[in-house]
Amino acid sequence: MKIIRIGLCMMFAFSVLAFGGVEVWGESIIEISAAILLLIWAVFAYRNPSAKIQWNELNWPLLGFVAIGLFQLLLHGTAYPFLTRVEVLKLLAYFVVFFLTVQAFRTKSDFLGLAWFLILFCFAVSLLAIIQHFTSVKEIYWLSELNIQGDPFGPFPNRNHFAGFVELTLPIGLALMVFRGMRRDLFPLAAVLTIVPVSAMILSGSRGGIISFAFEVCVLTLLVRSRKGTESPRMAAVGIVALAALALIAWIGAGKAIERFSTLSAKDVSLGRRASMFRGAAGVFFDHPIKGSGLGALIAVYPRHETEYDGYVVEHVHNDYIEALAETGILGGLCGLSFLWLLYREARKNFEAEQGHFSRALHAGAIVALSGLLLHSFFDFNLHIPSNAMLFLLQACIATSVPLPSDSRAASHDPGLRKNFIANNEPSSSLRGRMALVRRTRRR
Repeated sequence: MKIIRIGLCMMFAFSVLAFGGVEVWGESIIEISAAILLLIWAVFAYRNPSAKIQWNELNWPLLGFVAIGLFQLLLHGTAYPFLTRVEVLKLLAYFVVFFLTVQAFRTKSDFLGLAWFLILFCFAVSLLAIIQHFTSVKEIYWLSELNIQGDPFGPFPNRNHFAGFVELTLPIGLALMVFRGMRRDLFPLAAVLTIVPVSAMILSGSRGGIISFAFEVCVLTLLVRSRKGTESPRMAAVGIVALAALALIAWIGAGKAIERFSTLSAKDVSLGRRASMFRGAAGVFFDHPIKGSGLGALIAVYPRHETEYDGYVVEHVHNDYIEALAETGILGGLCGLSFLWLLYREARKNFEAEQGHFSRALHAGAIVALSGLLLHSFFDFNLHIPSNAMLFLLQACIATSVPLPSDSRAASHDPGLRKNFIANNEPSSSLRGRMALVRRTRRR
């Protein structure tokens, strides 16, 4: 399974660095990589009859969306068959990634490596974004001008999607610090690795990202309060990180960050325009209430319902929920609701279960990340960006994973682990001898 874990992490990293995976070549590589990893896993499962397939209940609504797309294609119920086929292939790749993630990450060592991968990768991409912002505002990787309309930040053509990336990866580090999920000596390192992404998000000037991050802090606070009396989380860690991030922003240039956040650039979408797109997408839904207009077909049917024309082609309406209803109808709405209900039911149960500090921190971080992006989805389309969609499913896998016991509890239930635990924690022979001598002296 190690090769599957490495392959999945490489896919997550590639999708982010390849402009979020929004280009055709990026999507193609993601889909081909998912198919190759599935084939490798199938060979591994075939050669190891004892390997158990772990089925996650979230697979059902994911397959439901795929079935809706196939239903639209087979019954000619889509306004744009080619784009619907493209979306179905993309959804199949997402399902494969989610399925393989559930199979590959099961033990504490697996999740520990994954957590540090997310923390370090979030830091590296954020540091790249900050450097790039001050040296090449309109270019990505300092190579060439963008051929698409966008407002780049970091490797993303849209700064709001960079903010979505940070929302999905940053909470893991925060939760590990707050819920004592890491050793005390690693706390300063984790704080530094967390401060830079917070600063990069603020510097990006994404209104939706900053609002969603504030909401994530509120969710984290609620999770901390729910554990008071049973544990002693370090909520002060959030305050330290926030103050240090603000200090870093002030040092590198607070004026640009404030100006970027307080003014609306020509490439930004105003609230009025977002409201008009919402009304247009609602019109599409009311025209196709049951099965929708077709996965990916919004671009073809939206012009008939447009209420405010500004010369731009509308591919997404900056609201993932109304867009899902417009493209998949009530059937897709039911799949989406079932996904969210199963997700938060399992996430809450797993967070409240008896487990080790690391496991609880991991579940808390996943819940915070999911909540932040779901709020952001009300005024953006991060779930239509391949990199952020896959990271969202990764966090859903973590949130619904089986709680991991602490080392001492695991040792008490496993004879082999218990023997090693005792061997590693019992007094040395010389100390045992001195203790025995003291006991004999007392008896005399």
